[in-house]
Amino acid sequence: MRKVWVVGGAAVGAGLSFVMLLVLGVYLVAGNLSGGAGGGGAKTLAKGSVPAAYQSLVARWGNLCPAINPALLAAQLYQESGWDPDVVSHADARGIAQFIPGTWAAHGIDGDGDGDRNIWDPKDAIPSAASYDCELARYVKDVPGDTTNNMLAAYNAGAYRVIKAGGVPAISETQNYVKIIRSLEKSFAAPVGRVDPSEQAAGAIAYAQKKLGTPYLWGGNGTADQGGRFDCSGLTKAAYESVGIKLPRVANDQYNAGPHPGRDELLPGDLVFFSDDLTNSRAIRHVGIYVGGGYMIDAPRTGAVIRFDPIDTPDYFGATRVTEDGAKALPTTV
Repeated sequence: MRKVWVVGGAAVGAGLSFVMLLVLGVYLVAGNLSGGAGGGGAKTLAKGSVPAAYQSLVARWGNLCPAINPALLAAQLYQESGWDPDVVSHADARGIAQFIPGTWAAHGIDGDGDGDRNIWDPKDAIPSAASYDCELARYVKDVPGDTTNNMLAAYNAGAYRVIKAGGVPAISETQNYVKIIRSLEKSFAAPVGRVDPSEQAAGAIAYAQKKLGTPYLWGGNGTADQGGRFDCSGLTKAAYESVGIKLPRVANDQYNAGPHPGRDELLPGDLVFFSDDLTNSRAIRHVGIYVGGGYMIDAPRTGAVIRFDPIDTPDYFGATRVTEDGAKALPTTV
């Protein structure tokens, strides 16, 4: 739910509607001219992308060996457990790093030096995940291709299969695992240089603009039985789905759908996020679609309508430039 920050009335909304169209034109030109550098290779974490309780662990252990970095380790942990230290999988994988007990017995380490190797304790499990990654990287260091990709494949399918295949084996589950982690890595990394604009952004804005004035509905997805109404993340999900990108339903998962431009780098179509805890992306509680000029289109709260709102408020968390690969790597549960 969006807190109420005062906006200057219908005249502002009408003016912004016109301004937005101008900004879109500028955006499309910028997109056509863009050949900028992406965010690959970053070694530092994007602001708040890792929960504060685990950030220092991921930042420290993510640099344990050249095959990993903090963003990659964060992506792997997010994919494995969604940062849940108590989760158990159907295969009996346990904890935040999802170790099977047998693997833990062989590869778990005492990360916090308290004399105990606890599979449930992130202070042990996160260092163990990094240590195990680096161990696998050593196993496959002579295999042709990208060492990090081969390491991830070994994590999923076993080092023997990677060595035998001479790279990532032709196993769909393993290939998908590698692709997901490498895509998510970009969403956990602080960008280096320009973040390329999304080709679908203009269409997402156009969809959201057509919904201006629609009453808010908690849990709304815009379906006919809901009277075409939305909540905040329902609107952003529908807007990007209209241009072929399927986002997760929840705002804090949508934050990981691509790299994170800074406030001074925002482009129309970026998703903008708001939270009472500016150190933790899992605490995000509101999202809108940036349209330029310091404004977004959002579905703010019960009793309000979809409208233009300013983004420069005390609860502004950050932004995401949605990418197709980034969105495909995320959970899509409704």
